[in-house]
Amino acid sequence: MCELLAMSANTPTDLCFSFTGLTRRGGATGPHKDGWGVAFYEGKGVRAFHDVDASANSRIAEVVQTSPIKSEVAICHIRQANVGEICLANTHPFIRELWGRYWVCAHNGQITGFRPAPGYYEPVGSTDSEALFCDILNDLRRDCDRDTATEVIVGRLVERARGYARQGVFNLLLSNGDWLFTFCSTKMASITRRAPFGPARLKDADVIVDFESETTPDDVVSVIVTEPLTTDEIWDIYRPGEWRLWRQGEVIMQGSAGPN
Repeated sequence: MCELLAMSANTPTDLCFSFTGLTRRGGATGPHKDGWGVAFYEGKGVRAFHDVDASANSRIAEVVQTSPIKSEVAICHIRQANVGEICLANTHPFIRELWGRYWVCAHNGQITGFRPAPGYYEPVGSTDSEALFCDILNDLRRDCDRDTATEVIVGRLVERARGYARQGVFNLLLSNGDWLFTFCSTKMASITRRAPFGPARLKDADVIVDFESETTPDDVVSVIVTEPLTTDEIWDIYRPGEWRLWRQGEVIMQGSAGPN
């Protein structure tokens, strides 16, 4: 299995804080030592970093932790390999272009023996996660277009996610830079920080941040993870089958795909 992290409408302080906690789980406080990756949306562009080293020991991760990167959506993944060798081609998040936008995807779980139907998008590596991502985009490219309403696209995503979850474990983060779609098959949690802000302590590192001194009253930041990153905040635990659509730190659509 792997661990996921996504942030919607984040500030540099929130990003560095959460990323620091997650990377400790990649080979220090957790077993997810088989590579990691992170992608930040900057307008319509994507700044991405991938490494096959454990994130807890990665020099590239150190650079990201200390860089004041601001992005409305960020997706991070630390890997514990169960399908596919340890190599850059198999590190999440995966990125493809559709309708003039970069789509970014990270998946936690396993669907044994999954083979996508032939289509425009093909996996580069050998993970079931990338194959699932290509399958999703091929479905959207076949039955929707750039003018299709967001509600219709989300409906297709929920339908696909429900089907995948019946075949195995399918926890998903997917974004096109405008919104972030999250689907919980087994484990996922979120927290939304807004004024009045307070301090928070990481579970996996001896780090405390007082967000009140690092934010403005108008900031709204949401963090979505596999398991909560802090010890002194109340996290919202997803139910299996629950999905949410985020934009600028807020949930704009949500629902349940029902039991797996």
